[in-house]
Amino acid sequence: MTHWEAALLGIIQGLTEFLPVSSSGHLELGKSLFGLSDVDLTFSVLVHGATACSTLVVFRKDIVQLLIGLFDGTSENSLTSRKYVGWIAVSAVPAALVAFTLRDLLESAFINQPQRIGYMLCVTALILFLSERMRASKKPLNLPRAAAIGLAQAMAIVPGISRSGSTIGMAIALGVSREEAARFSFLMALPVILGATALEIVDLIQEPAIGEASVAWSAYLLGGITAFISGWWACQWMIRWVKSTSLYAFAVYCLIAGVVVTIVL
Repeated sequence: MTHWEAALLGIIQGLTEFLPVSSSGHLELGKSLFGLSDVDLTFSVLVHGATACSTLVVFRKDIVQLLIGLFDGTSENSLTSRKYVGWIAVSAVPAALVAFTLRDLLESAFINQPQRIGYMLCVTALILFLSERMRASKKPLNLPRAAAIGLAQAMAIVPGISRSGSTIGMAIALGVSREEAARFSFLMALPVILGATALEIVDLIQEPAIGEASVAWSAYLLGGITAFISGWWACQWMIRWVKSTSLYAFAVYCLIAGVVVTIVL
């Protein structure tokens, strides 16, 4: 893996983690297109960790406010913060269960299988389209809706199905405001991204993958930096987009990309 390939894969990871087009699917497609076989766990850990850091930076005020509220006695802010953190925790449970039971099976089923990713991109297109068509009247976020959004998030462990697309789409379909749908989607992603990174670190400890002389540490670092910068930009841009624009454009993109990948690769 060259430096420019590492940088490009980092950009793909950062952008597609927040845009509703599937980061895992696009990373696999990027590897297939460039014929990369030396993209190991070390690189994956770095780009996922960098993406998590970009989320922390974008939502630093929200996160600090939630943390302060947790330890702020019995004030109204404390109650609100505890409920919100509880919703995030509940939403993470389905994804955690799927990750621990099906992660290895799904990864082996989709690695070096771009056509299957193409099919799943078409599924993402359908999810985005239906979420706009089925949009309910405005309702507040609550525990049952957070649990339903968590179930949608669990689907996204399948490469090609977008995590942000599934969660934002489910929230919109349930009547959650577009702004709150984006905010909750990205905040609830933190435990998932950090958890996935932790699992990769465990795998890395058990089966070190740093011995590739062909991949310099500077390439790893460059991939992490580009993942952070592109993730920081994409997260902010997507929040602004969802507030005022539908998800149909991303549905069209995923459908076209899925069909092209299925036919060409």
